[in-house]
Amino acid sequence: MKNTLQTFASTIRGLTDSDLQSLGVLGQRLNIARDGQIEVMYAPFEHINCQARVLLVGITPGYTQAVNALRECRRQLLAGASDEEALKAAKQTGAFSGAMRAKLIAMLDAIGLHRWLELGTCEALFGPAAHLVHSTSVLRNPVFVKGKNYSGTPNMVRHPLLRQQLLEGFGAEVQALPQAVFIPLGDKVAEALHFVADQGLLDRNRILDGLPHPSGANAERIAYFLGRKPREELSAKTDPVKLDRARESILAQVAALG
Repeated sequence: MKNTLQTFASTIRGLTDSDLQSLGVLGQRLNIARDGQIEVMYAPFEHINCQARVLLVGITPGYTQAVNALRECRRQLLAGASDEEALKAAKQTGAFSGAMRAKLIAMLDAIGLHRWLELGTCEALFGPAAHLVHSTSVLRNPVFVKGKNYSGTPNMVRHPLLRQQLLEGFGAEVQALPQAVFIPLGDKVAEALHFVADQGLLDRNRILDGLPHPSGANAERIAYFLGRKPREELSAKTDPVKLDRARESILAQVAALG
């Protein structure tokens, strides 16, 4: 995979703390592409854990995550680290921390992924078994719409610029991990993964979709998915039929992994 850091390394070394607090400055100096109100900004997320058997896939890095990665990358480069060392350190920015991590672990254990990985619990993926997991995004570089974090609109598989970013960035990542399984976090990410599969870049059987996103906004859906809240107590915003089907499907997919 092309190392884009080589293009932006000198710029990153020269970033000040003030620069890192301004999306306007970063967007100008680290610009990859623009189309109207959509902007794609470089962030040092190229590192791939080639030992990974599981990929946790989000939609795109947010501004805070990008700034944290840029700050660490700058520190590494100024200290004389190699590109690969700087990229690896930048990628390790505490993905899925706090309550979100606990919810994600509970769902991964509930579908039996820990048994496939021969772990006591998927909590080990954030500790001694970290070499088995790789966190990434279908849009690897941060995308902003009207200066705000991209959340799925416009649709990335229909928008020419976003589709290009998806196929060129994530498509190359997929090919570097031919034996891994992919767990999309959210419906829009799942749609993007299936689009990548339609292009012949990813085996659809390796996409384990159906988990609710582990955010606080999905607390009720997660509780039902895990069997912690009975159906009769659900609010109107939660569709138990959809969640039941998703759980049955993903359990069957994990069982088929062997």
